[in-house]
Order: sequence, then structure tokens, then C-alpha cells
Amino acid sequence: MGILEIYYRLTHPGKTNIPYAYKRSLLGEAWHIVRKFICQNIAPNCVTNFMRIRLYRLCGFKIGKNVFIGMKCYLDDVFPENLIIEDNVGISYGVYFSCHGRKQNAHTITIRKNAHIGFRAGILARQDIEIGELCMIGAMSLVNKSIPADTTAVGVPCKVVKDIGYRSAAELAKLKV
Repeated sequence: MGILEIYYRLTHPGKTNIPYAYKRSLLGEAWHIVRKFICQNIAPNCVTNFMRIRLYRLCGFKIGKNVFIGMKCYLDDVFPENLIIEDNVGISYGVYFSCHGRKQNAHTITIRKNAHIGFRAGILARQDIEIGELCMIGAMSLVNKSIPADTTAVGVPCKVVKDIGYRSAAELAKLKV
């Protein structure tokens, strides 16, 4: 039991549901504050994609190769391990990722290979969400459920509007993606 958890138990007698922030060590809480500063102030404003990706990886996000993350994106930094971005993904300017909310459990957001997320889209996980391979999410869309592979989805809330149709292995081999 850490110092913060002992403090919470002393100041809130009778409460059994301890918030996650009080379960961290003092060093863990200090790293959380530094990580939040990096994720919210430094990384989104980096001019180069290379530095943005490096800073996000330093903070614990799982980001694949050949990924582009635009400026001013919000990656949920409370549970960075719950955001998984695979190879060759494009994320446009100002996209918002939320893996949790007030009094919610943390959920996982997975973006599969070769997906693209348009300008100012929002991905809000009230359940585990997966954006499939070769998926296109339109600008300013709100994704609140999983989107199947090889589709284009737009709107608030996001709905599949087009099946791209690269489903056979032979067609994928021809594309060499």
C-alpha cells in the first residue's frame, strides 16, 4: 500500500472504492504529472512528426512504424497502454482519443494497419474499439463503436457508408500495403 493510498484511507474513512490516482506511488504520481505535461503541451505542438512520435512513445503509447500523427491531437494520457496504433496509420490534425471518462473503466482503442483518420475526428471508447485495416474515418466524425476493415465511415455518430472491398488476399498482395 502506497503513501497516497494510506492518505486517502485516513481522509475518507469507510470508503472502499479508492480512485486509481491514489494507488500510484509518489514516484509514479510525479511521472504522471511529467507525462501529462509532455503529452498535452510539448508533443502536440512539435513541428516534426518524428519528434511527436518519439515523445508519445516515451510516454508509453504503442505506436507502430510509418505512422503520421498530426499536430494538436489529444492522446488519452491517463492509460497510454490502452491506445494501440499499428503500422502505416495516418492520423490528421486535431484528432481526439479518449480511452476513459469520469467514473468509467478504461477501454482499449486499437487502430489497425493502413487506416486513416480524418481531421478533427473523435474516438471515444465506452467499450473496446477497433478501427479495422484499410479503414477510412471521415473528418469531424465521432467513432464510438468498432469500425470493420476495408470500409469508409463518417458522421456523428460514425456510420459505415462504403465498403472499399480489398478483402481477398490476392488483391491485398497486388496493393503491397
